[in-house]
Amino acid sequence: MTEDHVARIQAEWRAVRPDLDVAPQGVIGRLHRIANHLTGELTLLYAKYGLTEGEFDVLAALRRAGAPYERAPGEIALHTMVTTGAVTKRVDRLEEAGLVHRRRSDADGRGRVVRLTPAGRRLIDKAFAAHMTNERRLLGSLSPAQADQLEELLTTWLADLEPPGDTRAVSE
Repeated sequence: MTEDHVARIQAEWRAVRPDLDVAPQGVIGRLHRIANHLTGELTLLYAKYGLTEGEFDVLAALRRAGAPYERAPGEIALHTMVTTGAVTKRVDRLEEAGLVHRRRSDADGRGRVVRLTPAGRRLIDKAFAAHMTNERRLLGSLSPAQADQLEELLTTWLADLEPPGDTRAVSE
């Protein structure tokens, strides 16, 4: 195995604390570093479309809702893993840009609903297609079998960290 940043840190810990098993740091440390790299790559792509990561998440959550591409702010929060306050700020910026429209709920006159505008739908469709190409590129050093195996391992692990019934959702 190639010696990387994490391996060097583990070696240093082994030297000063030989009584501790630092093996878990090999997985967690590398996942953390990979996540940082991925976040950087993903946000660069979003910026090409004039979006922040959070704005991309909101548009994606609305697009995934299917026609008429709308959700209540609380639903958006569930589908983007942020608070309703954060959703409000994101929706404010997206509304100013003409990508979403807010209206009163038909079901509850006090509630609000956020809907993609045609411009918002065109933008998220283009940005999401580019996002999938980018993610495919980021997985390019893995064979399809390795990617499948990694997905299976991460799915098993995530199921333990987010048990069934957990209401947090994934953005994309």
